[in-house]
Amino acid sequence: MSAYAFYFATILIYAAVDAMACLALNVEFGFAGISNFGFIIFQSAGAYAAAVLSMPRAATSNGGFQSYILGWSLPWPLPWIGAAVVGGLLALPFVFLVGKRLRGDFAAVGLLVSAVLLNVLVKDFVPFLNGAAGISIVPAPFQSIWNPQGVAYQFAYGGVAIVLTILVYFLLRRITESPYGRSLRAMRDNDIVADSLGKNLRLNRTSMLVLGGAVAGLSGAILVGFISLWAPGAWGYAETIVFFAAIIVGGAGNHKGAILGAILVPVGFEEATRYIPPLANPTLVPSLQWVAIGLLIVLFLWFRPDGILPERRRILSRKPTAPPLPPSDDPDALIQIGNLEGLDFGHLLRLGEPTNDHRVILSTQGLSKSFNGVTVVEDVSIEIRQGRVTGMIGPNGAGKSTTLAMLAGTLPSSAGRIFLEGEDITAMSSHKRAQAGLVRTFQLASEFKKLTVMENLVSAIPNQSGDSFWGSLRGRRHWGSEDKANIERAEEVLEGFGLTQYANAYAGGLSGGQRRLVEIMRSLLAEPKVLLLDEPMAGVHPNLAHKIGDQLTRLSEGGMTILMVEHELAIMDAFCDPVIVLAEGRVLAEGTMAELRQMPEVVEAYLVG
Repeated sequence: MSAYAFYFATILIYAAVDAMACLALNVEFGFAGISNFGFIIFQSAGAYAAAVLSMPRAATSNGGFQSYILGWSLPWPLPWIGAAVVGGLLALPFVFLVGKRLRGDFAAVGLLVSAVLLNVLVKDFVPFLNGAAGISIVPAPFQSIWNPQGVAYQFAYGGVAIVLTILVYFLLRRITESPYGRSLRAMRDNDIVADSLGKNLRLNRTSMLVLGGAVAGLSGAILVGFISLWAPGAWGYAETIVFFAAIIVGGAGNHKGAILGAILVPVGFEEATRYIPPLANPTLVPSLQWVAIGLLIVLFLWFRPDGILPERRRILSRKPTAPPLPPSDDPDALIQIGNLEGLDFGHLLRLGEPTNDHRVILSTQGLSKSFNGVTVVEDVSIEIRQGRVTGMIGPNGAGKSTTLAMLAGTLPSSAGRIFLEGEDITAMSSHKRAQAGLVRTFQLASEFKKLTVMENLVSAIPNQSGDSFWGSLRGRRHWGSEDKANIERAEEVLEGFGLTQYANAYAGGLSGGQRRLVEIMRSLLAEPKVLLLDEPMAGVHPNLAHKIGDQLTRLSEGGMTILMVEHELAIMDAFCDPVIVLAEGRVLAEGTMAELRQMPEVVEAYLVG
């Protein structure tokens, strides 16, 4: 009976440790989109930190048979706290290693290589952490007054581990269920668009990498306190793959899925292999274990990519709505709008009193862009005046979208300068430009696919008190009433555009025209001073396009400045004055559409046909 009790206590502790580690990786990968293939180094750093903080000086302990730094003999829980701090601080150098976005292939490879190099370093530099032999005889908490080998101690230890895992679960849930968590998921889905809406990618993802590192460090401390040893052989880079397998199986972006995955994969799956009868080749079973884990990942990615417990849909709008129609580009479906003319955009977008003095608010001097020696925009100097809808036209390849991207900061310019309200913003990052009121849309529909339509809209509203790491920690009492008001604003806009029935539908499931409308609504709720629209009417029925154009005109009369790239000349005729013509990357002409039609060079370059 005692053997079964020890076995159950051991499984309990390992389950808590693995669940905590999976929660940490899930908040990085499932929510923030960081492919942290070096995750194991953070857990290992915590294990080593807890060990050397709790152990006596190396020269005097156990005959001095092992060498390591520190040796401070700190009482519990200080070693565990230190482990969490070390795990979090270790994340900071990787911010500079893998660059601005902390995501994508480069970040994944950079973190993976770092895990391999650090393992080699610890293994080869013996004075640091005793090299390949590792650190052993790590004192268990309270071992001077309680026998660590007793069943009662081990169950108590498991109980503490479970309580800490539960606390970590609620901490991470508090963060990810806030407006800040909404922004994290938006960045995960489309970081370029999130950046253009004013989200600070580096700061937010750094926060998640540090938080995940701290939780991973704590899980390492719990583990080393239980097994009393730690060595480089215990934290090869392949161990991270096991945690990723758990996230994929359980469900990325779902905290409960991460816990379920931890129970099924690192605990259940690996434990089950212990019951395989011994074979002639003792290395065969461990090898088959990795093959099976690889197959498990492939099968889930193919047949159930969202995992057993997929990321849940967040229902923000509680208004009673009809079931959403199937997504369709049918013009009749797209003009089923509510009361677009009745929307008070000035109030909804907080435009304040009109200040229509038509001063130059956005301008460029000699703006140019080259890709691999090929110049696509050359010496563009334009002035966009406040309170006007300015159009930009030109043949395909003229550099219109590239110019808009440089104005928004999404693309850096090769030469030239950009000014916003007289301030040189050429070197300003795109998210700071968005925060200053320079907001863009994209040529192709760029919704956040795994966010609902309502989440897409609300995520764009600036200056939300819960849209920061520290604001999210303060909880719903801090940001709840404000978030409710923001949702009500978004509901009014949705109602005006006739898309209320899609409020709680995933934006990625809408038709092309409907996704374009979501992008327009989202950009308006970002409260721009200057709105850069890249073919906003593409895929939108002409009747609805003209109603949207009327609203854009009203917004410009209320003080908003709009620069719109559009191929549909009827839209330019009806709403844009002046219109800038680009051809071969240069400004060809500027004027009203009536004036441009009288210019032979414009007719030849673009208007013919």
